Order: sequence, then structure tokens, then C-alpha cells
Amino acid sequence: MQVILLERVAKLGQMGDVVSVKPGYARNYLLPQGKALRASDDNIKSFEARKAELEAQNLETRKEAQAMAERLDGETYIVIRQASDGGALYGSVSPRDVTDLLAEAGVTVERRQIVIPTPIKLLGLHGATISLHPEVEAKIHLNVARSAEEAELQASGKSIQELAAEEEAAAEFEISELFDDIGAAGMDDDDPRNHGESDDPREA
Repeated sequence: MQVILLERVAKLGQMGDVVSVKPGYARNYLLPQGKALRASDDNIKSFEARKAELEAQNLETRKEAQAMAERLDGETYIVIRQASDGGALYGSVSPRDVTDLLAEAGVTVERRQIVIPTPIKLLGLHGATISLHPEVEAKIHLNVARSAEEAELQASGKSIQELAAEEEAAAEFEISELFDDIGAAGMDDDDPRNHGESDDPREA
């Protein structure tokens, strides 16, 4: 099916381009979302008549998107989730979770505007892209942790695995210190000098 694009569409073309697409892609995405029109003679004439208006609208929305991108780009948002000791999440962080997170920060975006390259199923630092406009994107960071304190440690550059190893090492050190103390106390108890006794056989 041939359509005329009413805005830039990634990997497809620029505003005003007449392109061939699969009928399902046109019917389910491009046409209902107002990104394109069927490339009939009447629609092409209609587009040419509205081209200046559409370009002006596109310029205005792009400016608004750029202003929001400057606000969002490079920002880090903390996502608190339950997870196993190994860092595996009980579930995953979805685009809907990100839209809710941004809404709490006063930013309104739609779920379809959030692009998460790979499913987030582990604690740690992850990236996401927000498509604010066909020509404008913002990249944000998601600090997925079990607590605010853990998120702070992750932000300093430590992974969950490193934190777990440090906690395990600290626990082992405390146990060894405890056994050392117990051993030292036992040796003191066995020393006859601690009981007012002498080990000199002449005093027997």
C-alpha cells in the first residue's frame, strides 16, 4: 500500500514522502495515528495544500519536544523493586512503569513513547529512550534497586554483585573475629597464672 507521510517516520521517510508499506502496518499504525494518508490523488493534493500548515505545526511541536528533551536527557530515576540476593527482579521494569515514574516527576508521556532496548530483569543501572517527537529523543537512566540506600551505592559505581561480596566478606570477618576472641578467652582461662596458681614444681 502507498501512503503519504504527514510527519517523519523512522526508517520510512520524511514528511511529504510517498512510500510503500505493508497494508497491516498502514491500517494498524500509520493511518489511525495520523502519521500518514493513503496516497490517493485527492489526498496528495490535500497534503500539498496543507503542507505549509503541517510544517509549521511540526516546527512548533519539535521546539516543545526539544525543550522537554533538554530537561530529561541524562537524568537518572530510581526504581525500587523487590529482587533476589543475586539481583534478579521478581518481574521486570516495563514502559508503563517508566511513564508512571515520569508522571510522579511531573512529566507526561505515553507508554508507546518509551523505548527499553532489552527487558530490565536485573538490579543495576539501565538505559531507556523517550521518543518525544519524530525528530527528538531523550535518553534517561534507570537506577533499579531494592532500596534508596542501595540505589545510592549503585550510583557510586558498585554493582549488586560487588555489594553482596562485600557484605559476605564483612560477615565472614566478624565471625572470624568472634572465634578469635573466644579462642583468646579460652587460652586465658587455661593459664594457671589467671587462677593464682604457679607452674613452678618447687612450690608444690
